[in-house]
Amino acid sequence: MAGSDTRGTLPATADLCDELEDALQYAQGGLLRDFGGHVAFGGRISTVQCLEDNSKVKEAVAENGKGRVLVIDGGASMQRALVGDQIAIKAAKNGWQGIVVNGCIRDSAAIAKVDIGVKAIGTIPRKTEKRGSGVRDVPVSFAGVLFRPGDVLVADEDGIVVSSNGDLDAKL
Repeated sequence: MAGSDTRGTLPATADLCDELEDALQYAQGGLLRDFGGHVAFGGRISTVQCLEDNSKVKEAVAENGKGRVLVIDGGASMQRALVGDQIAIKAAKNGWQGIVVNGCIRDSAAIAKVDIGVKAIGTIPRKTEKRGSGVRDVPVSFAGVLFRPGDVLVADEDGIVVSSNGDLDAKL
C-alpha cells in the first residue's frame, strides 16, 4: 500500500460507519487501491466522466481544489492511464485533497511521493489520447456509489464513504 496516514482531524471511515450507518453510501470493497502519498483524505466531490482521454481531468486539476476530491469515472477502462505523476503533482499544488479513479493511473512510484491521496483500480503505463472529450461535474456511478458534485467523500485504508445529506459536513 502506498502513502502514509496523514489523517489529522479527518475521522476514520470505520468510525463514520459506526456513527452514521445507512446514511452513508459505501464504495465496493477491494475495487480501488491506494497509490498516493496520503491514504486518508476527504472533501467535497467534483467529477469528470471520460473514456481514455484525460483532457477534462487536466482542466479540473488546474483549478483551485481546496477542500475538494476529484472523482473520475473512466468506465473502468484498463487500456489507458487517466492520471500520471504530472497530473497528481498539479492537483496537489492546487490544493486538491484526493483523486479517485474508476480506471488506471501510471507513474505509480512517483505518485506515491506526491502529497495527495489517490485511489484507482490499477496501473498501466500507456497515456491517454487527447481529444478534448468528457464531461465535468455530472453525477457518476461506480463501485456501488452515486458520486454527485458537492457531496462529501471520506477515504482511508478501509475504503470510501460518501454522504449527500450533510452528515459529513461538520467532520471535515
